[in-house]
Amino acid sequence: MTVPPASNVFPPPERLLLGPGPSEVHPRVLAALATPLVGHLDPAFIALMEETKRMLREVFGTTNELTIPISGTGSAGLEATIVNLVEPGDEVVIGVNGVFGTRLTDVAERAGATVVKAEAPWGQAISNDTIAAALAKTTKPRLVVLVHAETSTGVWQPLEDASRMAHERGALFVVDCVTSLGGCPVEIDRVDIDAAYSGTQKCLSCPPGLSPVTFGPRAVERLRARTRKVQSWYLDLTMLEKYWGEERVYHHTAPISMNYALYEALRVALEEGPEARFARHRLNHEALVAGLEALGLTMAVAVGERLWMLNSVRIPAGVDDAAVRKALLDEDHIEIGGGLGPMKGQTWRIGLMGESSRPANVTRLLAALGRLLPRQGFACDGAAGVTAAEQVYASAARKA
Repeated sequence: MTVPPASNVFPPPERLLLGPGPSEVHPRVLAALATPLVGHLDPAFIALMEETKRMLREVFGTTNELTIPISGTGSAGLEATIVNLVEPGDEVVIGVNGVFGTRLTDVAERAGATVVKAEAPWGQAISNDTIAAALAKTTKPRLVVLVHAETSTGVWQPLEDASRMAHERGALFVVDCVTSLGGCPVEIDRVDIDAAYSGTQKCLSCPPGLSPVTFGPRAVERLRARTRKVQSWYLDLTMLEKYWGEERVYHHTAPISMNYALYEALRVALEEGPEARFARHRLNHEALVAGLEALGLTMAVAVGERLWMLNSVRIPAGVDDAAVRKALLDEDHIEIGGGLGPMKGQTWRIGLMGESSRPANVTRLLAALGRLLPRQGFACDGAAGVTAAEQVYASAARKA
């Protein structure tokens, strides 16, 4: 076997990441990944752990003590939240209107739950009536679980009424915040969310590898009241909280470099400030939508239910989905995502998350689409998209 020379580091191709994740990463976060290691029980690393927990609480909008990054991607946070709160036979209401509601259902059923689905068509939010009807089918619901930002469709799910309905039935309210955290208001305490999880690679603009979770008092009480061990040893929060708490009981070797990266990503986010960060995501979304519509494209999600961070746009009839995405990658070095499930081949998913959410990225993509779409026989004014986006930015600047 030929061994490559030590200097032959993998050279990643030039890419602008405007897909459903990962997003672009801030240079300070990339630099943090190259910082020399210390032991995961070193006093310096423990101090970093404490500061990371504090910053996560601020970003989540909570005072929950049990707020930590799980060692694993966002799906690890999903699974950790479900398996720690569910025991066999528990009734669980899950909102399903895309890939991640479907995944939640699978994980809950594997944990022995009896799942009642509150379903809506892909591309639409789940109504309060649908959630109420699902709750009416239960006797003693343990959880109500919703996906705040459904990455597969670009739908923004309202939470406040669902939180109230869950608590009226004595259920815990659990939320998937993988794509929303750091890009739009999450507000764990204000909305009365009992448990939530996220990922690092979306609006926090950190590489994938950690999953922030937060458990409030009712969720912790439920954890303490379990009658059997948590299904997963690795994701058992009754042990993980002792590692992240004052006891520092060894559980696993934390991914040191990823924790460095998350620490720096949180610092970057908090330096910008939540209101400014949310306003940036919203403005770039509005400019992108204006540009897409000026090109003659239509959005796949209704006004009022659209995410700022993940934009789902309909592919015009006769336009080759894969050919356009390939040309964007090959010629313009831009990655966007295709549709999933019933929206496969029907939509493009354009991520404007964290560091990816920049005016220059919006206009660069619109210019590329304006050049590529006519090749597919789609008649449009190739410059109209950029012009429309720039008008949105100019209007915002005048109001500032």
